[in-house]
Amino acid sequence: MEFVLVLVIVLAVVGAFFLRQRGRAAQAQTGLPIDARVVYSDTGAWQRVEKALFSRRFRLTGKPDYIVQDETGAMIPIEVKPNRTAPQPRHSDTMQLMAYGILVEEKFRVRPAYGLLKYRDEVFQIAFTDELRAEFFEILQEMRAARRAKHVARSHDDPTKCRYCGYRQECDERLT
Repeated sequence: MEFVLVLVIVLAVVGAFFLRQRGRAAQAQTGLPIDARVVYSDTGAWQRVEKALFSRRFRLTGKPDYIVQDETGAMIPIEVKPNRTAPQPRHSDTMQLMAYGILVEEKFRVRPAYGLLKYRDEVFQIAFTDELRAEFFEILQEMRAARRAKHVARSHDDPTKCRYCGYRQECDERLT
């Protein structure tokens, strides 16, 4: 009887070890740091996040895919673009990640040093430098000015981008 009990305990420990390893492998495939704890998720993978992050000071809101806390306590925003492939991150994705960095700073009262941008085959670590932050705020100011403009000309020739644009119904220059 004792032998069976010991065998069950050993099998349970071995099973728990393999489950943990499988979970770590799955976490690594998402681009999440292995030794990090997920504190926010908007992917539906853990739980549904009902509330977006919001900064009253910057009038900015957003939902990063993940925010993880690493072993040092640092908060790291992560944006996942599972269908995107590129040798370098797109500028627009970098700016989106910078916005999330600012939102993380507002929520947790600590400025993240970097964020992670996960494409299908690559994970890019984007340093949140003062220069990148300044560029983001310049773009944000331009976007707000464009919203107040009487007429804004379409700035692309991509039918797919046009088809999924949030302003498509109101746009007189839509492509499709």
